[in-house]
Amino acid sequence: MLEATERARLESMLLETTKVGDWPAAATRAIRGYGPEILGYLLGVIGREADAEDAFSDFCIDLWRGLPEFRGESSLRTWAYRLAHNVAMRDLRRKARRTRIAPFVEFPDLELIAEQLRSDTLPFLRTAVRAEVARLREQLAVEDRTLLILRLDRRLSWESIARITSDVAEPDAEAIKRDSARVRKRYERVKLRLRELARPLVGDT
Repeated sequence: MLEATERARLESMLLETTKVGDWPAAATRAIRGYGPEILGYLLGVIGREADAEDAFSDFCIDLWRGLPEFRGESSLRTWAYRLAHNVAMRDLRRKARRTRIAPFVEFPDLELIAEQLRSDTLPFLRTAVRAEVARLREQLAVEDRTLLILRLDRRLSWESIARITSDVAEPDAEAIKRDSARVRKRYERVKLRLRELARPLVGDT
């Protein structure tokens, strides 16, 4: 995950690139910059590595196609997580995964970028400690896993999380304020639940 100064630099570069309408360059930079943490998010929410890889491919395509519609009402990082969240929820709603037919057939260069990011990122995500944490989180509801990743791992603001997880495509300021308070309260409940799940590992204190 990028450090705060690196994110700020990337956001500035992306803003300049989108201003001049260079969408391929902006999409490539966004995927290279935020792709590893997005893939980790998808793996944490979806669980199965193969399905997370497929979802990541869908995310890359959605970002590439959707970037011209980005309005700058949030950071591009928050917007990218909104796309990833929608992909994950769409994936998990499927009772059986459809056969995938060359998802990158329109974007051969994008396929190379996505494959490189998967190859570089997934081995790091398979460490023993992370696997144990992932096992605990898999016992939580999907919405709770999502909240933990976005707040605890990605350190996103409550407002950003509210935007990412909102059921409304373009929530207004009042809805964001209300949803921010809701996700904050839910986060506290999720932390308590996670501690309960971890007690057999560490013993009661």
